[in-house]
Amino acid sequence: MTIAIPSRRQAAAGTISLRIVGRAILYLVCIFGALVFSFPFIWMILSSVKPQAQIMAIPPILIPTSLEWANYVRPFQNLPFPQFFRNTVIVTALGMTGVLISSSIAAFAFARMRFPLRDPFFVAMLATLMLPYPVTMIPTYVLFAKLGLINTFAPLIAPEWLGSPFIIFLLRQYMMTIPLEMDDAARIDGCGWFGIYRRIVLPMAAPALGVAAIYSFTFHWNDFIRPVIYLNQMDLFTVPLGMALLNSRYTTDFGGTMAIATLSLIPVLIVFFTAQRHFIQGIVVSGVKG
Repeated sequence: MTIAIPSRRQAAAGTISLRIVGRAILYLVCIFGALVFSFPFIWMILSSVKPQAQIMAIPPILIPTSLEWANYVRPFQNLPFPQFFRNTVIVTALGMTGVLISSSIAAFAFARMRFPLRDPFFVAMLATLMLPYPVTMIPTYVLFAKLGLINTFAPLIAPEWLGSPFIIFLLRQYMMTIPLEMDDAARIDGCGWFGIYRRIVLPMAAPALGVAAIYSFTFHWNDFIRPVIYLNQMDLFTVPLGMALLNSRYTTDFGGTMAIATLSLIPVLIVFFTAQRHFIQGIVVSGVKG
């Protein structure tokens, strides 16, 4: 009885076939997962151009039979959404700038400088992450009310210039991966602490700063709870408040609500895909060293 032994070429071909099949299965699983998780986003975009009757139709209609572009015009006729977008841009730009500047300075101090009680201060700063926002919401509101800053953008912007514990932690982790020898070399060339921060650490921490910028931009752009607490005048409303007002006044205008939701997501998507490479790189490297 003769036993056939496969040749090397046959074994290699079988291995390649298994790899191709495994990769095809992996791609199918990824595509299926992407479709499942992106379905609400796809449904929102399609609903923004559907006629009203098709949005509420049962069974649901996925592809609209006709495009209702008036859904994108009607909300701007009913409410001052251009003003809402301008207010959101102001709050987002100033808040993001403040949190990046203040958090990067604090992260630089925790990562590169040596001073008494540095580690206990860092632990105390991280402990504030465990405080839920409702715990500090009332005292903070009372403080801004005493200062006469209700119905202004100050309560939405001023706290951001005091740093964000999460972003400080993120930047500190990344800055600790930068060799300390660069600080010594810069100090020999005459740089002080601010020169090291501005000329050495900040340029090398650009990926982590990109991640922090995306987080901060998304948070400020989509923030609802703080504007609804501090802003009562319509001319100061941000886009999330405008969407809530649109939904409460025009409860049957689902197409207009979906259209505004789609428009409000465009800046976030642009920022994310523009900085996607830095976002992934910053997440990977910032967790390397503790």
